[in-house]
Amino acid sequence: MFVSLIIILTSSLVVISLFYRLRLPPVLGYLFVGLIVGPRAFGWVDESEALPLLAELGVVFLLFSLGLEFSLSKMIALRQVVFGLGSLQVLVSGAVLGALLMLAGVATTPALLLGGGLALSSTAIVSKELTSLGEIFSSHGQNAIGVLLFQDVVAVLLLTLVPVFAGNSDQAWYWALPLTLGKTVLLFIGLSLASRWVLPRLFHEVAAARSAELFVLLALVIVLLTAGLTHLIGLSPALGAFLAGMLLGESHYRHQIEADLRPFRDILLGVFFISIGMLIDLRLFASHGLLILGLTLALLLIKGSVVALLVKWRVSDGETAWRSGLALAQGGEFCFALMAQMQQNDLMPANLGSLLLAATFCSMVVTPSLLRAAPWIATHLHRKPNEEAKLEEISALNAGVQGHVVICGYGRVGQSIGRIMRKAQQPYIALDNDPVRVREAAVAESDVHYGDSHRGELLVAVGLERASLVVIAVDKTEVALQVLKEARRINPDVPILVRTRDDSQCPELKAAGASEVVPELLESSLMLASHALIMLGFPERQVLDRIAQVRHDRYRLLHGVYPGAEDGEL
Repeated sequence: MFVSLIIILTSSLVVISLFYRLRLPPVLGYLFVGLIVGPRAFGWVDESEALPLLAELGVVFLLFSLGLEFSLSKMIALRQVVFGLGSLQVLVSGAVLGALLMLAGVATTPALLLGGGLALSSTAIVSKELTSLGEIFSSHGQNAIGVLLFQDVVAVLLLTLVPVFAGNSDQAWYWALPLTLGKTVLLFIGLSLASRWVLPRLFHEVAAARSAELFVLLALVIVLLTAGLTHLIGLSPALGAFLAGMLLGESHYRHQIEADLRPFRDILLGVFFISIGMLIDLRLFASHGLLILGLTLALLLIKGSVVALLVKWRVSDGETAWRSGLALAQGGEFCFALMAQMQQNDLMPANLGSLLLAATFCSMVVTPSLLRAAPWIATHLHRKPNEEAKLEEISALNAGVQGHVVICGYGRVGQSIGRIMRKAQQPYIALDNDPVRVREAAVAESDVHYGDSHRGELLVAVGLERASLVVIAVDKTEVALQVLKEARRINPDVPILVRTRDDSQCPELKAAGASEVVPELLESSLMLASHALIMLGFPERQVLDRIAQVRHDRYRLLHGVYPGAEDGEL
């Protein structure tokens, strides 16, 4: 096992470094490592018992971290997504896929079990990619997370039903669902009591000791103990870890817990993706490549379309619907466990299982790329019949407006800018692609329109060619570049102010036509420095002059000390 870990970690170091240089998602790198080092390729690593355990721990830590982000109040707000959209997605997708398998000649019981398994999506990949893209709290991100949580409960139910349908269990199938739901409710109640009365006292005592080691140990024990207890009562360890994280998300210690567990989570999650790659036989692609490609496309199209239609039916927003569908279109890791258990219980022939495993794997491989391309795909798939009429309506509303400010992106930063503009009696028009945010802005009587800021026709409709200033307040550099190029095409002379995370993107944004770029990290460092100097007794006028000089010099003072340094290095 020791030699296997050295091979895995060394291969990961080389491959992930290469993938970062090529700007490819690291998840694909880990899957590729699993393919090449596994027993079905070069055979450098055998399938030992310890590797699946480490891999499962990676998912456990990921779900615990995700739970810290989604507090109990947020989950209560998501209850309609979890139980409404989640149940419909599993039922409809499972029924369609099961029916297709029956048409292909698979017996009814295995077809229904396989349909349910294929209806499940990858919690690990979707959660990790949405987090890295900063979309975890977007409308489609919350749809995806809510459905994935319901799928975790269904996965346990399906794994419980396999021995029942195979005749190897004394439990009747109709008891499986209420028993699983009952266990989940009892687990939630138990964890709620512990998080309210026991865990805060433990964390308080450990924090009082001022020992970083004790704090990390306590966090590790909580994650592992919760996962172990959940597994002991027959539920998914990942589900238990999520519930524990969600309840601890209400505490004062959640940020420190998340920071302490992040290294364990990232490494173990990488091992999980490697273990998935090791399950795939490359020779199968040589002999059945076209069939696997067809199965992969069918899985992506069916699941993606079902989710998109269900979301469209619920919220009537086509773009969010398609982005939700693209996020949940792939097969999931639980499908691997389900198929393995079905083969052990003689419910499925090995050749069918190998083909479906390969198709599921391929759907997982393309998911990071699909999520990155989702805005473009959703925009082209989402064609409203009255879209032209809406553009004309927006254009007519803003026909008499000139000298206004166009704010692209109406999140927290955009809203703050809007409030200041309103107090200064400066007219502005904002654009945002979150329908919930736009509706809330309309209630607050803010002039905000729904749509993607990088669409040229929408920028024309809000009168960008007559604007006195454009503020690009989106938090992704690639989106900001698209908006910037489109705005410059429409109005080459308008001043454009762009928000960015740090100064590493400044040259690229300036080259694309930004009049001024404001790096958040440098601005916050200047604010902290000014407060520090004032607290040390320096005259306020002198401090303000010095900060103004630094801004005037384009932050050369800070660049000269630590060029390109991250905030953790300063």
